[in-house]
Amino acid sequence: MTASNTHSTNPDDAATDAAAQPGETDVLGGEASNTTEKDPADWVTGDEPMTGAQRSYLDTLARDAGETLSADLTKAEASEQIERLQAASDRA
Repeated sequence: MTASNTHSTNPDDAATDAAAQPGETDVLGGEASNTTEKDPADWVTGDEPMTGAQRSYLDTLARDAGETLSADLTKAEASEQIERLQAASDRA
């Protein structure tokens, strides 16, 4: 004999149950103006070494600008340098 259980103990099911229903807005932390952009200083992984993609792009931007940059930048520092070099060039 099997019993039907309407309440699941699977955490994945709980996440589904808590999801917003059609027409509802799923919001975390108040104002939803632009929550996808964070200051690099606030990144959780900002102090990790820059990524290969950042290194490659920075190499191109620095070469185009006639600059040399340290090769041991963090992710946050690399992002800030990319933004600075993009603003100083016609790349955006």
